[in-house]
Amino acid sequence: MTSFPIPSSDADHVLVASPSPAVRQRVLESLRSPARRFEQASGGAEALAHLETGFWQVLFLDRRLPDLDAEELSQIVRQRFPGIEVVLLDASSDAAPDAAKEKDNLLPEMWPGASENNKKAEGEVLPDTGTAQIILEAPLPGMIGNSRIMQPVYHLARLLAPRNTTVLITGPTGCGKEVVARAIHQLGPRAGHTFAVVNCAAIPETLLEAELFGYARGAFTGAMQSYAGRIQAAQGGTLFLDEIGEMPLSLQPKLLRFLEQKELQRLGSTEVVRVDARVISATNAHLLTLVREGKFREDLYYRLSAFPIEIPPLRERTEDVRQLALHFLAKFVSRPPAPELSGEALELLKTQSWGGNIRELQNVIERALILCEDHTVICPEHLWLSDVNFRNSR
Repeated sequence: MTSFPIPSSDADHVLVASPSPAVRQRVLESLRSPARRFEQASGGAEALAHLETGFWQVLFLDRRLPDLDAEELSQIVRQRFPGIEVVLLDASSDAAPDAAKEKDNLLPEMWPGASENNKKAEGEVLPDTGTAQIILEAPLPGMIGNSRIMQPVYHLARLLAPRNTTVLITGPTGCGKEVVARAIHQLGPRAGHTFAVVNCAAIPETLLEAELFGYARGAFTGAMQSYAGRIQAAQGGTLFLDEIGEMPLSLQPKLLRFLEQKELQRLGSTEVVRVDARVISATNAHLLTLVREGKFREDLYYRLSAFPIEIPPLRERTEDVRQLALHFLAKFVSRPPAPELSGEALELLKTQSWGGNIRELQNVIERALILCEDHTVICPEHLWLSDVNFRNSR
């Protein structure tokens, strides 16, 4: 096996990009000491997205990436992120039949200290913890938290990113549906094109058709010039239809035709315009209930939900509360360093029902920073929580 370049020192922030979970696992095992931040990417585009959103010291790059040329990507990384050491891995994209033998050959060359760890493993019996080590999938770009309940969301989004499949994202208000939609767009081949957002609940019914499909000059009073519309603006990119359950029934057949034919007609025009845009929609409503009530077309529902992704509420993601809270502390603090979060305050945050989900947690942390003034620690009394306020008001 070809020798790998050796990073100059141990690193606390390590990113590994490989389509093979086995390769990513071997990189983790080869570290001389556990990295404080170790995240994974299954392809080159995903690795670049990670590099844009955090501080990294070393990037392990599999030469057999599924989407980008590893040599070209390494040059891009060295130019855009000169402080990052890039280690190219001559590793198979599939798990080798004799994985243990391959690992013995791979690790001494991959990272300083790996050889010592390997010898130690040969001479000693490691204690059996009774549990298998599980490598968690890295959060999507823009998302925070490694809770087990979010792993299917991260995995499915990455599976869908390179495809044109229509996606329906469901979940309660404030849970991050648009963030997931943007991540799917960003990790896919359409990333260089527009991500057009239409909130179906925010635009009056009388204007929604014109906003979506556009209009020709003179189509109605006040139409002084032609307007392409949001769908055509997403040409080559992604159209995100938020709150799709609020779309008027009268407009749904026209949307269905676009989904099936990839063509549209502007208001006041007979010209047919073909548009290549992927459609991702989101809702906090139960669309099948709306279908049964006659408020949503069944054929449109099945067209939109070719692949559904459900995002769990924050109350089911208590493992992520601390990391999210610290992120918002760093985001809102005006004069670093940010105050610490006391253990009591953290436990209180974990017990909340979070009706507003991540958006509500963000508001709570912003208020806590104001209320704690010049204190260096945020305590329970600084947390203005809806659950506590509701109980106290009764």
